Amino acid sequence: MPTTRLEMFTDGVIAILITIMVLEFKTPHEASLAALRPLVPMLLSYLLSFVFLGIYWTNHHHLMHITECVSGSVLWANLHLLFWLSLVPFTTAWMGEHYHEAIPVATYGMVQLGAGLAWTILYIRLTRQPANVKLRESVGPHWKAHLSHGAYLTALPIAFFVAPMLSIGIYVAVALAWVVPYRRIESKVYR
Repeated sequence: MPTTRLEMFTDGVIAILITIMVLEFKTPHEASLAALRPLVPMLLSYLLSFVFLGIYWTNHHHLMHITECVSGSVLWANLHLLFWLSLVPFTTAWMGEHYHEAIPVATYGMVQLGAGLAWTILYIRLTRQPANVKLRESVGPHWKAHLSHGAYLTALPIAFFVAPMLSIGIYVAVALAWVVPYRRIESKVYR
């Protein structure tokens, strides 16, 4: 199957998730900067999740751009990824409201870990498709994903036993590591 429908569906879902996240904001009753102060944790939580969703969207775009075809298992792997991403608005709002509490911060990390593992499954399913020769030639080791999984697993107990804010710092570090898309794919696609 060609990748077009998979790409369009994923693009639509991610756009809806970003929209849902921004709709969580309640307009302050006052027209002052002081009225925005209580919203800062929510805004920062939104920014982090917006970046994560943007990373998934751009990397998905790059991956699909070089993919020749998809199978039923790839469709299910993509739905698995979208399942985890669909939980991002909920965990974003919860963490934004309770950023000093272990359970909301760890739950955010569990959803990010789930999305990361789902991404790895999608990546593996795509590279194992016989027709995706160009993709296999363009990708290298998936070490950054494995490091990210390890970082999320490390952040979970840190939220409970050290400090939730340190876990959030780990989530930010993971996001920063992924801001740059797959260089090997870009070099093959955009020569």
